Amino acid sequence: MAAPEATRPISQGKGGTDSQVWLERLPGYGRSLLKIQVPVTVTLATNKRPIGAILELVPGSILQFDKGCDAPLSLEIGNLRVAEGETVKVGDRFGLRLTSMVLPEERFRPVQGRPQPAATPGVPGAPPIAPGA
Repeated sequence: MAAPEATRPISQGKGGTDSQVWLERLPGYGRSLLKIQVPVTVTLATNKRPIGAILELVPGSILQFDKGCDAPLSLEIGNLRVAEGETVKVGDRFGLRLTSMVLPEERFRPVQGRPQPAATPGVPGAPPIAPGA
């Protein structure tokens, strides 16, 4: 089972001036890369159902999820979960107010050095002398 992802709260700002300065410093080809469109998905909830239950779905069916009504929604960009947020109404449309950013999973491996043989006294780089030799 994967470790839970950590989240980091975000400030209430609009992100304007800092991102503008950053964008102005990019070379032309870097700015053109920022025009590439990627899928953005907001996920209400997920679970798994048997195929038999899926085949029984008809208009009017209600799917129940374990997630609470006030639980944060997930924001995925290019199939990578990047933030959490809460629903907001924007005019007559749905929106997502980001409340925290999802930190990437950190993978640490223990540092393992190779065991160093004991040096032979007086001879740099020589293999150790076996006991009793």
